Amino acid sequence: MKTKKKTLFLSLLFLWITAGITGCNKDDDQLWEISPDGKQTVIEQKINGIVFKFCLLNEQGKPATVFKEGENFTFSFLLNNITQDDISVSADFINNDFYRVYQSNNTDRGTPWTGIWCEFSRKPTEMNIDPLTTRKLNCPWKLTNDTRPDYPFCMSESKETLPKGDYYTTIHTQFKYATHKEQFTENIHFKINFKIQ
Repeated sequence: MKTKKKTLFLSLLFLWITAGITGCNKDDDQLWEISPDGKQTVIEQKINGIVFKFCLLNEQGKPATVFKEGENFTFSFLLNNITQDDISVSADFINNDFYRVYQSNNTDRGTPWTGIWCEFSRKPTEMNIDPLTTRKLNCPWKLTNDTRPDYPFCMSESKETLPKGDYYTTIHTQFKYATHKEQFTENIHFKINFKIQ
């Protein structure tokens, strides 16, 4: 009888410890998602001293998930350093799929940019964000005289207007950064579902 109680106790203790360890693990695969059916038009997450904001902007510069056919829109990713320290970000978080657009049936419609780090023959290895400042990475879908991409994005040609339909864009990247005190690595998974009508 004592053996059964002891086994039960040890089993419950093991289960409790396992659940505690698993529950404390960081969920690296968390997907933050918005859609035209919801009220939210901006994905905003605060992680270790940086506020990440991802949205699409309409021609008036307002966050939106529904656009008129022919209307230009801009991809906007903001990195807000809310610490008193300089932050150094590894530049490889901007990967080949950054701002890539897909139709709802997963047809690849491409990216708004035609190049990254175009001013350099070799891309920089890091990007710095001063204390209490925001780094803006905007890139329009269509290149016009009034809408230009923020560095490091380059556009040598404009994209075709997207036809009516349902689309999505994602940012799936590993974001590595450091202060003078610590180093961090965050897996970022953001998805914006949007509609052209």
